[in-house]
Amino acid sequence: MPKHLETASPTVSVLVPAFNEEATIGTVLRKLLNLKFVKEVIVVDDCSTDNTAAVVRSFNDERIRLFQQTKNGGKTAAIQRALQEVKGEIVIIQDADLEYDPIEIPNVIEPILLNQADVVYGSRFLIRRAARVLYYYHSLANHSLTTFSNILTNLNLTDVETGYKAFRTDVIRGIPLVSKGFGMEIELTASIARLGVRIYEVPISYYGRTYAEGKKIGLRDGLSALWYIVYFNSLERLTKRRRHYFSEVRARLSELSNSETSTPSR
Repeated sequence: MPKHLETASPTVSVLVPAFNEEATIGTVLRKLLNLKFVKEVIVVDDCSTDNTAAVVRSFNDERIRLFQQTKNGGKTAAIQRALQEVKGEIVIIQDADLEYDPIEIPNVIEPILLNQADVVYGSRFLIRRAARVLYYYHSLANHSLTTFSNILTNLNLTDVETGYKAFRTDVIRGIPLVSKGFGMEIELTASIARLGVRIYEVPISYYGRTYAEGKKIGLRDGLSALWYIVYFNSLERLTKRRRHYFSEVRARLSELSNSETSTPSR
């Protein structure tokens, strides 16, 4: 664990969207609760048809908060619901399927703790720690989508579709998420790019699943992502709701910057 987490006391909110993940969510929650700096774990059960919610309820820890959707709305809707409940100063998204190991969260949020970044993406394609060898076409699609997104955002990301994204809460609070399914990764990136905030990437491990093991993303999601890249980087950024979000975030960050500048050094 980075030394900064041993001496500092960040308040971190972990958002866990879950749909039919009874086999893995218990392990994910146990690992999250072992991270002493985690203030709260907000689980949104996206109308699962298995025992996902029951597994979550079996944990006797006040840091875990469970919210259940009345209908299946996809990852974007689950994260939108979770963001309404956030109390921490830093937000990170943790999938419930164990493709991303919570033990790496300290490394993902470290640039924020050091006041070097406002947003951090955990990249599966930087110098890798560990990565399961799986589908070449998925890797090719990820690289292609990242390149196309970078062209329109003018960012130099290596992994736009990563599930590990961490934010200062002031950056992501109030974001009007409107995409469907797995489009959230593109929507978040397009919005963050327009804000001009400090974005970092750090290398992470990736323990991918096969479709037989429960992987859900497919060809339709990849095609939708292409449309979302165009839409959120052109049309949607001009809407009233998106411009209002940009204005609010810039005001919050300006106030935070002024506060830090006026605070006398010790």
